[in-house]
Amino acid sequence: MSLAVCPGSFDPLTLGHVDVVRRARSMFDEVVVGIARNSSKSPLLDVDQRVALARAAFAQDAGVRVEVVPGLLADFVREVGASAVVKGLRGGADFDGELPMALMNRHLTGVETVFVVGDPALAHIASSLVKDVARFGGSVDDLVPAGVADAVRAALGRA
Repeated sequence: MSLAVCPGSFDPLTLGHVDVVRRARSMFDEVVVGIARNSSKSPLLDVDQRVALARAAFAQDAGVRVEVVPGLLADFVREVGASAVVKGLRGGADFDGELPMALMNRHLTGVETVFVVGDPALAHIASSLVKDVARFGGSVDDLVPAGVADAVRAALGRA
């Protein structure tokens, strides 16, 4: 059985993330959505909220599960027995940021990173932009799975 980890902070989960995970699932028997704690970011949604929202978004997707990455991704990949890491790319800037991490993860674990090019119709969606739009009262409901927009608004005090 092939298993891949699709890691990220998912703060918040977007339709672009969902697209990448579902396409990864078409290539692997199982995909673990790894919700990471990014030490360089201050999350809007706490890890428990992000896990709950992701589990709801993928509840109907057989072969997709959601787990917390408690520390180093390389350790998590080994722990779950993954044969690959899957990362979504919207453009060249994403690749530039992801390449060093992919090389480091391969160095630490021997596990390859598979890059999935995001759907061009969703390429404008980024978690940071979703938060910015919501922060200023704009609608983000069509950018995120059900329930996520409400959680973002509540976290911003705009519920």
